[in-house]
Amino acid sequence: MRIVIGVVGPHDLVDDVAAVCEEQPGVSALRLDYDHESQAPAITEAHTAGVEGWLFTGVAPYTRARDADTLARPAAFVDHAGVTLLSAILRLQRQGLDVTRLSIDTLPAADAAATFAEAGLPIEHVRMLPYRTELTDRNAITFHRRGPAHPVITCLGPVYDALRDEMHVLRLTPSAHSVRVALRQLLLTAESRAQEDAQIALGLIEVEREEGLLREATALGGTLAAFRGGTHLLVTTRGPLYDATGGFSGLPMLARLAARNRMARVGFGLGRSAAEAESLARRALSRARRIGEVAAVLSLRADTDIVLDSVAPAPAGEPNLAVIARRVGLSVPTLSKLMQARAAAGGEPLTTREIAEQLSVQQRTARRMLHRLELAGLAERTGNLTSGSSGRPLTLYRLTL
Repeated sequence: MRIVIGVVGPHDLVDDVAAVCEEQPGVSALRLDYDHESQAPAITEAHTAGVEGWLFTGVAPYTRARDADTLARPAAFVDHAGVTLLSAILRLQRQGLDVTRLSIDTLPAADAAATFAEAGLPIEHVRMLPYRTELTDRNAITFHRRGPAHPVITCLGPVYDALRDEMHVLRLTPSAHSVRVALRQLLLTAESRAQEDAQIALGLIEVEREEGLLREATALGGTLAAFRGGTHLLVTTRGPLYDATGGFSGLPMLARLAARNRMARVGFGLGRSAAEAESLARRALSRARRIGEVAAVLSLRADTDIVLDSVAPAPAGEPNLAVIARRVGLSVPTLSKLMQARAAAGGEPLTTREIAEQLSVQQRTARRMLHRLELAGLAERTGNLTSGSSGRPLTLYRLTL
């Protein structure tokens, strides 16, 4: 199995980190560089489907993407403390500089302190500015300028460029050892996830009309075929099924099938072989039949069954907010506010910021809500709108609930 790792970082670091990754057998690196770490969330959101894991060249882009909730794959960052920081200290010491009096940004204070302790160096006169999401390049530059005339260690390219002509500054770049350590940790998770995603998922579907079934199968990256007794067989893998069900929490396609059929039952089985997946799918469909006319069940190994959904078709033209709320995991009042926002906009697309303001929530919370609605076929992305700052572009959504 070949694992694709997305390497995210500034232009001058991505190639070096990616080259170390590709020393590992079975690993390919997708090089994704940026001009500023604020672009990391947009990069990870756009390229999630093409990677099994994310490796960031430092903590700054990793934190940006994590806080923006765009890491749908296992992720890690190259730690600049430890060996990388120790190498920098030794370089400064060889140049005759006092390494007990430094000004350091971005690194976690505890990690830097541990490195100094292991080297037998005091840290009382070392000034530190740990990374936080709201930290800007300007903040870091001001921090170094306002302190005593100590040598500077920075992880930020713009800070190095701004200070190198006025003080002794050294920019930390990931050591090969630090990259290998981070990659090993990442691969433990990414390989396990990739193997799980490759598991076979078989769905047995009972409906009165075949209309829309092929489209649903295509959306799951699978194929559709006739099965015994008028049942339809949908073949896919764990990864697409996991994504389409919001982590096995609901099955949006069930409501779409129920809108066209009085009876719609789906039984999915997830196994390591086709035979095992089929056996589990039969068990899932049997349980769906016991639940009612409209039901979907996922059966896993170890006698685990998950009821993905069991709903009644809503009257034509009248959205049943209680049913929708249960499908997408949002409250009825929240859905009502979303419908009011859609009406106020005259059906035009809304930005994530506008939705957040309408609901009085943070943008990341609004993005999660819209993602759930999108998976359920109740919202669609129509493009991006530049926010006018260095932050990520605002995604435009058209609400269709």
